[in-house]
Amino acid sequence: MTKFVLISGSIRRDSLNASVLATVRRLLAERPDADGIEVGTLSVGLLPHFDFDVEQADGSAAVREAKKLVRDADALFISTPSYNGAMPGVLKNALDWLSRPGGDSPLTGRTVALASASPGARGGVDAQAALAAVLTKCGARVVAHEAVAVPRAGQLRTEDGDFTDPEVVAALASLIDATLTAVREPAGAGA
Repeated sequence: MTKFVLISGSIRRDSLNASVLATVRRLLAERPDADGIEVGTLSVGLLPHFDFDVEQADGSAAVREAKKLVRDADALFISTPSYNGAMPGVLKNALDWLSRPGGDSPLTGRTVALASASPGARGGVDAQAALAAVLTKCGARVVAHEAVAVPRAGQLRTEDGDFTDPEVVAALASLIDATLTAVREPAGAGA
């Protein structure tokens, strides 16, 4: 069983990045090997602001649940908007919690795929480099793949809240394939 955890960098109710993840969930369910794939979701907006004192007191229940969810996953799939060229603070906050303790955190060795979406022409791609850098610093294995960004996503999203545009679907399917390949590769392979 391959376990995916989907994480949106946006907490908006009608988030375009949640729609990317809805599409990923659909594509995973449509795969021939779907019976061997389990999908969960981490809502980053439920985590408190990172606080060392809270961490020393064993964190909060939401943090403990998030850490367990990520630690039990084979792969994370993060889709994020770009806020001034970087990931939103709520996503960075979640990564700060998940990066603890350093060297043995839920992110250490975890395979992570990145995507982005926005109503703008760049599709939020500017956030991906900074996000990849933080994840790498935390010991995660960022999937090597051409950046997947969905520009003008509001115009492409269906009434059902996902994407059916052939280019978007093909890019996400390719990223899913690359993620599954990375999960099956031993850490350090190909380096």
